[in-house]
Amino acid sequence: MQQQPQRTCIGCRTVVDQNQLMRWVVREKDGKAVPVPDPARRLAGRGAWLHPNPECAQRAAQRGAFARSYRTAVDASSLLAERGPRKGPNLGNRPLETSNPESGTEI
Repeated sequence: MQQQPQRTCIGCRTVVDQNQLMRWVVREKDGKAVPVPDPARRLAGRGAWLHPNPECAQRAAQRGAFARSYRTAVDASSLLAERGPRKGPNLGNRPLETSNPESGTEI
């Protein structure tokens, strides 16, 4: 069995296989350096690794982890705005299902 390269998530600081993380690179946008995802892992430049969940992205942006990883000033405010609180699905007037359908309580 071949061992996968290990990377550290800059949000939660957990070391995992790189195939569990998303690579981010810094790009120029409107005169500011902003982090952008690199799903193909082919873009040039220094990369930062992050779990693909909003909590790790918010934690990394708040702690300044992107700036440390890229060794330059980074504007991660757009990332925080995009990764704001998620709204659940619109349920309309339907009641919320509280039992697990496989639990047997629905019978």
